[in-house]
This record gives sequence, C-alpha cells and structure tokens, in this order.
Amino acid sequence: MTNDILISRRAVIASGIALGVSSLAPMARAAAPMKVAGIHASPVENAWNSCLHKALQDAAKEGVIEYVFSEGVSGTDYPRAMREYAEQGNKLIIGEAYAVEKEARQVAADYPDTAFVLGSSGEQAGSNFGVFGTWNHDGAYLAGMLAGKMTKSNVVGSVGAIPIPEVNMLINAFAAGVKAVNPDAKHLVSFIGTFFDPPKAREAGLAQIDAGADILFGERIGTADAAKERNIKAVGSLIDYTPRYPDTVFANALWGFRPILNAAIADVAAGKPVGNNYTAFGLMKEGGSDIVYVKGTAPADAEAAMEAKRAEIKAGTFEVPKMMEEPK
Repeated sequence: MTNDILISRRAVIASGIALGVSSLAPMARAAAPMKVAGIHASPVENAWNSCLHKALQDAAKEGVIEYVFSEGVSGTDYPRAMREYAEQGNKLIIGEAYAVEKEARQVAADYPDTAFVLGSSGEQAGSNFGVFGTWNHDGAYLAGMLAGKMTKSNVVGSVGAIPIPEVNMLINAFAAGVKAVNPDAKHLVSFIGTFFDPPKAREAGLAQIDAGADILFGERIGTADAAKERNIKAVGSLIDYTPRYPDTVFANALWGFRPILNAAIADVAAGKPVGNNYTAFGLMKEGGSDIVYVKGTAPADAEAAMEAKRAEIKAGTFEVPKMMEEPK
C-alpha cells in the first residue's frame, strides 16, 4: 500500500464525508463489539473497497466492531468466503454481490441468523440480505458542470469499470453536468471490463486523450495517470485523489460508506431485519457524499453556478437524474 493511497484515504475523512463516525459509539460500547467481516473482490487499495475498508477499520478502532476481512476474492470463491465468515460467528458481513448476485442471495438464505449487507445492482431479499448502491452521482454531476466550462477542445472522456447500473449512473451524471453548461461538448466513454486494473484504465484514458479529450473523469483508478502523463486535468471518484495528483485532479466526487455502515450496525444491534436498501444514507442530501475541488481551477462563474446547484441538491430542490442505461 502506497503512502499516496493512505493520504487519499485520510483526505476522505478530513473532508467530512464520514458523517456519523461516533454516533453509534455510546450504544455499541455498552455491549461487546459486534463481529463484522468484510469480503473484498478487489484489493483494498481499489477506491471503492478502500471506502468500505476505511469505514470498517474506523469502527473497529472505536470499539464498535471486531473486524476481519479478505481481499482479492474471486467471483467463484466469493460464496465460500461468505459461508466461512458466517460459520465463524460474524453477525454482519459487508461486501459486494455484483458478480455473484444469485449465489450471494442463496448463501444468505442458508444463514438466516447472519446479516449480509452487500453492494448490489439488485434488490434486498428476505430479512437478512440488505443492499446498497454507490450513489455519488450528485458529486459527479457537479464536477461535470466545472469540466464543461473548462474544456478547451470541447471533448471530455470517462473511463469506467463495467457497465452496471451504478457505474452507468455515475458516468451519465458527469456527462449530464457537462451538457448542462456546455451543450455542444462531446463525451467519450470507455469500459475496461474489470473493477481493478489501473494500467488498463490508463491505456483507456490515453486513447481518449488521443481522440481529443482534454478532461477525463476517472470512474476507475488509473485514469488520472493518463491525464498526468499528457498534462491535462482529471476528475476523481469515491476518494480524494488530489493529494496524489495535485496538478492533475481538480475535483472529486466523494462517497462515504460510514453512514451506511452505521445504519446496518444499528439494525443488527437492535435485532431489526437488514433486508433493506441502505443506498439513501450515501446521498449528498443525507451527508453521505459530496464534491471537493481545487478552487480557482475552473472559472469563477462556473464555480458559483456549481455551488448554487450543490446547495439545491442538499436542500432537496434539485435531483440529479438517475440514468442507469449504458452510456454511449
């Protein structure tokens, strides 16, 4: 794990995204810490997994939970890992079901006394299988508003993982933000076919730059490397990449997992079903996501317009469109 990645993770916490950090502490510390397991399909250095991992680590440091985890778990091995952690007595299992939607639900059905809360494109199931989506599309839209006013070539690009609904929605939101302020801008989209392959994301970014893009939205880690190499600007997603790429990444669509984790822990501790959709706890108007940006990089009028729209989102008077279809 590099120091750069550690800096980025700290920046997420410093930004105030991890709301509710200690809201569970008095209740949870009255009893023994809850046994919680995390199952990560990608290495925890991956931005999405790092958000989950950091929130779980913080809860463990506070004495709210006991945390064990596995990383780099393949899809074929994922159900086995779920079963093993359930057999070990973990009360709550956090992870992702994107590649194993059917199998994950079957495991949950086999362990009704264990709570499973997983990132998923599907719906909750039964009383013990909850889901959450990574909805930092509000921040992506706002970053798009800045990018749309900054582009000189009138071409921007997005590099994504796989065209699942959450990824599609994020990229579509960025594109919608660009179009809201610059209807004539062209938007290039590439998918790398996996959730963690920084070199492949870099290559996709370079191809978009060669096609005219002068700002890249990095839904996947590695995109900013291409932007840095060609001396153009980039937007980060999930965590704050600016400390790692100070002259390249000018804005980040942040997402914090702690509010979702807190809600799931509270339900388990209270003996309530976790067969819920916890996505809403991660929305900007709920304090679970936001945008951070380097002031002065975009034109002053662009920043003012973006901040006005941000205030509307937080107040609930403007809703960023949720477009789940594959972007073209």
